[in-house]
Amino acid sequence: MATKTQVTSYLVFLVFVATLGPLQFGYHLAELNTPQAVLTCEQAAVTIYSKGLPQCIPMNPSQFGLVSSSYTLGGFVGALMAGPVATKSGRLPALRGTTVFFVLGSAIEALSSNIPLMVIGRFLSGIGAGASIVVGPIFISEVAPPASRGFFGAFTQVMTNVGILLASLLGYFLSRGSLWRVILAVGAALGLAKFLGLLVVPETPTWLAEHERMTQARKVLQRIRGRDADIEAEVKAWGAFANSESGEEQSLLSPPPQNPAPRSPPVTIFNVITDPKNRAAVYAVVVVMVSQQFTGINSIIMYSVSLLQDTFPTGAPLLAIFISVLNLVVTAACSPLPDRIGRKTCLLLSITGMGLASMLLALGISVNQKVLSAVASLSFVASFAVGLGPVPFILASELVGPEAVGATQSWALAANWVSTFIVAQFFPMLNVWLGGHGRIYWIFAALAALFGSLIAWFVPETKGKANADAVWGRERDLHRD
Repeated sequence: MATKTQVTSYLVFLVFVATLGPLQFGYHLAELNTPQAVLTCEQAAVTIYSKGLPQCIPMNPSQFGLVSSSYTLGGFVGALMAGPVATKSGRLPALRGTTVFFVLGSAIEALSSNIPLMVIGRFLSGIGAGASIVVGPIFISEVAPPASRGFFGAFTQVMTNVGILLASLLGYFLSRGSLWRVILAVGAALGLAKFLGLLVVPETPTWLAEHERMTQARKVLQRIRGRDADIEAEVKAWGAFANSESGEEQSLLSPPPQNPAPRSPPVTIFNVITDPKNRAAVYAVVVVMVSQQFTGINSIIMYSVSLLQDTFPTGAPLLAIFISVLNLVVTAACSPLPDRIGRKTCLLLSITGMGLASMLLALGISVNQKVLSAVASLSFVASFAVGLGPVPFILASELVGPEAVGATQSWALAANWVSTFIVAQFFPMLNVWLGGHGRIYWIFAALAALFGSLIAWFVPETKGKANADAVWGRERDLHRD
């Protein structure tokens, strides 16, 4: 008798390995936050050389901004490259390719003796992170049970937060002397661990079915769901792919199907935005991804120590750890919410909370009120974790068909990385131009109101919808009514 349980230990292992990429995304995002003063020689009277490497690399604020933002430029390149590779060659080869950039980039960072080398290393690490954030969520959505895709999709953000927390902890203990190099070298070790894990990970059943390798697709799906699980409903959901068989699988004596459904060709990143069927989905995921960054989350993740240094002269690094812990805990605790109350509801709750927290943070910093600033910072991050953190990474796989997921996710993550670059590069300068005192968070509050309205208008609900046609068909019916 078939069992209903579809969450196996093998599925958990696959999700864990796939999310080692998002873990590195978060790790590299936050790795320079705490050791900034030590790395840039701000806390060193002279530059000391140890084993041929300087103890620190002298940088002014604009140079440090270049080093920080070069990671986001690499992420932009990786995001654009990953979608077509994942669509044409498979999700698995794309994931394995990211490990090369992680290992090489982290090694160059750790061994850097000057700013150009640091920029190159951060750029290469960014390529790996950008590609991982594109392909990882696609992989997870295609191996997770349909009813639990929101839950497992949230682990992209959970592991991102694990990476941020790991970087904050190491930064707290190793931000002295030349030990900051150990923080950067950890990225190479994580990349190697991901590569080893991917050696025993299969291609996704959906991609195999899409490429008419039905026997292998069924075998992989059965292994993921469990020996006694009934997989026929999922196989049926593959639709046209399930009616196609490769030459070796199709009997020469079998008559051809009477009206075979045509197989959709892969959609490229260029024609996905010109296709009326997919254009609205691209607009929706781009709006959500830009919202994620322009509401200010990375101003906290990347610059919280320097931002709150005046308010918390000695406690800013410790507050950064508390922020990372809260982000992780709330994201994990709220991971069932997208499947329970809906993706769109989570997004609207999240952006509303962030807008209110931005106003409180602006007030707290302006009057130098420690308690209010701390509460506002924690509320800001907790609100992000409810929706804007996890939901954007699962939307692309639910708003378009499998042939367009890679291209749509590439556009979404490219928009995300461009937005991240703008925040990383210009937040410090804009904050100074506005005179500090938290005034910039009034701008983030206004942006939260703007993007909340756009999400309410452009983004459809995907909870409980079997496929992209059901999502947009239901929305069209609602608009007609």
